[in-house]
Amino acid sequence: MSGHRAIDPVLLEVLRNRLEAIADEMELTLLKSAASPIVKEGLDASAALFNIQGETIAQAAAIPIHLGALQCAAQRIVRAFPPERMRDGDAFLLNDPYDGGTHLPDITLALPVFSEGRAVALACTMCHHQDVGGRTPGSVPTDATELYQEGIIIPPTQLFRGGELDENLFDLIKRNVRLPEVFSGDLMAQVAAGRLGAIRLRELFAAHGTESVLDYIDELLDRAEILTRRQVESIPDGDYPFEDYLDNDGIDLDRRVKIAVTVRVRGSSMTFDFTGTDEQVRGPFNSVPASTLSAVYYAIRAISDPSIPNNGGCFRAVDAVLPEGSVVNPRPPAPVSCRTATIKRIADAILGAFVRALPQRMPAASSGTLLVMALGGRDPATGDTFVASELAAGGMGARPRKDGIDAIETDVSNCMNIPVESVEMGFPVRISRAGLWADSGGAGQFRGGLGLVKVFEATGADIMISHRGERFASAPWGLHGGLPGRSARAFILRRDGRREELPSKQMIELHPGDQLWEYIAGGAGYGDPLERDPAQVLADVLDGKVSHESARETYGVVLVSESHAVDELGTKEYREAIRRRRGPITWTFDRGVDGRR
Repeated sequence: MSGHRAIDPVLLEVLRNRLEAIADEMELTLLKSAASPIVKEGLDASAALFNIQGETIAQAAAIPIHLGALQCAAQRIVRAFPPERMRDGDAFLLNDPYDGGTHLPDITLALPVFSEGRAVALACTMCHHQDVGGRTPGSVPTDATELYQEGIIIPPTQLFRGGELDENLFDLIKRNVRLPEVFSGDLMAQVAAGRLGAIRLRELFAAHGTESVLDYIDELLDRAEILTRRQVESIPDGDYPFEDYLDNDGIDLDRRVKIAVTVRVRGSSMTFDFTGTDEQVRGPFNSVPASTLSAVYYAIRAISDPSIPNNGGCFRAVDAVLPEGSVVNPRPPAPVSCRTATIKRIADAILGAFVRALPQRMPAASSGTLLVMALGGRDPATGDTFVASELAAGGMGARPRKDGIDAIETDVSNCMNIPVESVEMGFPVRISRAGLWADSGGAGQFRGGLGLVKVFEATGADIMISHRGERFASAPWGLHGGLPGRSARAFILRRDGRREELPSKQMIELHPGDQLWEYIAGGAGYGDPLERDPAQVLADVLDGKVSHESARETYGVVLVSESHAVDELGTKEYREAIRRRRGPITWTFDRGVDGRR
């Protein structure tokens, strides 16, 4: 501790929880004040507090993709604007992926917090803005080939000086986006959240003394490091490699993109080495280091005790090797707008590596995809430009002792679905179907969560869609006999009856009466399906989650259809016959690609 004061354990816990409560209150303020559906409904925004070195001291329960990257943004801001020169009422922003940001729609806004006349902390938010310009509505073109096509680029910049808004700068930014009023509403919601965080922190410093609170913050960071290192020490030393693939990069649609990682454990330190990952790609699926590290930081928290203070001390035990010029560390001006898909696959690869490091603890693979779409056009009823967003999740992977959860966000993304009512009320789009996709969850002793079926229909206007799915060309991997989740797919049903199969990434256009059908991947199964309780299989059949055919052929459960009951003798005999044909389970992973394990 810098002040060498004795630690009061009660006060330490009080301050820890108070800091986390401030971050949560900032998050709630941002979500409740925002203008766009992607923030109000999808909750695609995050808040956190930082010390003046840019290290996380507390964060809201929000989005790991943001929270890991926010630390990089905070560190960049304090390098650009030294805290000793900051004034009360200042505010700074950035979105440049190659200068502290992640992708252009995610804008970071930071406010310094003052106590006793000096900057002592930063209150930061990151918000996904509905549109930041660029060549397509929503600013996430799946076929971009350079950063400049994706929107306005903001280096570390000062937006407020001593409480005064830089109107010229603000007007310049608004002039470059399609929805200036929505953009202004979301950015000012970030300002409001940051100001609230600053007020609450000042109250905390006033109540307990500036130096005392700073000393306790240092102690929380140190304890988080110590406790995280203990978790790492419990993992056997070794090198744990794994690799997984993206379907393509949005440009070369027939070429898969490899994400390779070796998790190297040595004592209380852990290195994530991405040597072997493919070189940066032409399309917008590159992931800058801040984005890649967000997956690394998520993973270290996912395998650690959740009671450990959730701050930057957790990440001191972690190092990463990110080969320059690779898809996890591209050179500018490589496009990056669709990097969420890559971060999710990075997380899949890391969690796959941990399967051998932490046997019987890791779940099977989740869907590995978040369907992200931007839908834009001009509403003929009003003549106004519109931009809508879609965030749709697949199934969670089964766990060692529990089924996966159906249609839920997992790992590094933590948004909510955009409600059907919100889309239909605000945009010329009808969602005629949204439901669980039967048989999409991988079979196992514990079943993978089901994916989603969703149908979008253009009503009164032509709609341009940035369509970005994943897991069309691969499947979430099952564990210890569990089967892979079903791969995703999509097609357009044109008004005249023609059907057009879609790749996972493509810019598409719907005309009134056209329908877009989306099937989002299910989670994988865990354990031998023939060990699943027949009563659970029957319950899944009655719920419409598993078909009669799958119950029999995959789970070996014979049902008496007239009485909706299990034929126990028939089930026992049929399962024994399947086991004889199949042989013993000798594999850990089942990727479901060309039958390879």
